[in-house]
Amino acid sequence: MAKDWNFVHNLAEEAAWKPGLREIFDYRDLGIEDGTHGDYVAHIIRANGKAMEDKVQQWHIHDCTFQFVQVLNGWATFEYEGQGVHTIRKGDAILQPPMIKHREIACSEDFEVLEIVAPANFETHIVAPPAATAEAAE
Repeated sequence: MAKDWNFVHNLAEEAAWKPGLREIFDYRDLGIEDGTHGDYVAHIIRANGKAMEDKVQQWHIHDCTFQFVQVLNGWATFEYEGQGVHTIRKGDAILQPPMIKHREIACSEDFEVLEIVAPANFETHIVAPPAATAEAAE
């Protein structure tokens, strides 16, 4: 059970916000990727005021084995394959099963989440809508 992970103390006062997967968000790396040697990544993601569509608003999957999201501020509405539409709000949490198709429908201007994903170097792939969704759209 013991891993060769490092102790990490990430200081809020030293937070560095950077671009990431989505242009409409800024990302604060919490040091977990380095601390776990890439087994996990943890970051805070917050809306940055840019108003634009991006590819992650399309149906997509994350090639990962674990994804947890807790809303720190604001709200967002997502649609998940086989689960329907869910609006997550401040204090809510989502455990997203690996490889589940999903898409973001909308989010508030103050949307901010803590996200933990394994592995740290996961990839995101645009995919066709789920069959039930595609049939409903016809």
